[in-house]
Amino acid sequence: MSALFNELLYRPFLNALVFLYENVTFGDLGLAIIALTIIIRIILFPLFHKSAHYQKITQSLQPKLKKIQKDHKDNREAQTKAMLALYSEHKINPFTPILLLIAQIPILIALFLVIKGGFSEEALSSLYSFVPRPEVINDKFLGVVDLTQMNIFVVLLAVAAQYMHGKLTLSKRKSGEEPSKAEELGRKMVFMGPAITFIVLLNFPSALGLYWLTSTSFSLIQQVIVNRQINKKVENHQIQNSRERRLS
Repeated sequence: MSALFNELLYRPFLNALVFLYENVTFGDLGLAIIALTIIIRIILFPLFHKSAHYQKITQSLQPKLKKIQKDHKDNREAQTKAMLALYSEHKINPFTPILLLIAQIPILIALFLVIKGGFSEEALSSLYSFVPRPEVINDKFLGVVDLTQMNIFVVLLAVAAQYMHGKLTLSKRKSGEEPSKAEELGRKMVFMGPAITFIVLLNFPSALGLYWLTSTSFSLIQQVIVNRQINKKVENHQIQNSRERRLS
């Protein structure tokens, strides 16, 4: 299994990083990391986009889910049927985000390991025969940030991006409305996520911090797109309902 992981994911990503470093980013490893991360995220865009979309839709259904739980609190079977009917009405599968996450994990781990290993002797031994070995290895990003050392500025930027992304994933709650357990957990994660990011990145070189920052920033932009799409669907749905009420 490890050999398959190495050949299908790790080696292609490593060779892509070396190629970008030598031919695209003019010997800047930081720019090569950013470029590789963006390329992988573009390839995975449909999966990430669908996952973010399902997550946002599910959050927007929380008020209706809470009503179902209240109306059928003494009948678990009726509660389950009503929830499934609601999911079916909005064409979502509650297990889709989990399945999409599982599909992404091996790719993200491989990318993480490539960036963590950098251009060490062990890593470069995995280059394809047609990919030239870098003659000079520049571990500086834009000639300033040493990618082999922790950089607090990179860490703080990654933490800020993580926080902003978390805020965007939250659905708006009406004043006086009691939050569900899922909503409470989501709001706690807005702060827990950045805190975990801060603690983790303090113990890793800034190459990983740069990867984390780039990936999270990409997710941030993607979440903005998803939110706009969902808000537009909600507005169209409300307009349609309003027209139907007037006609009736």
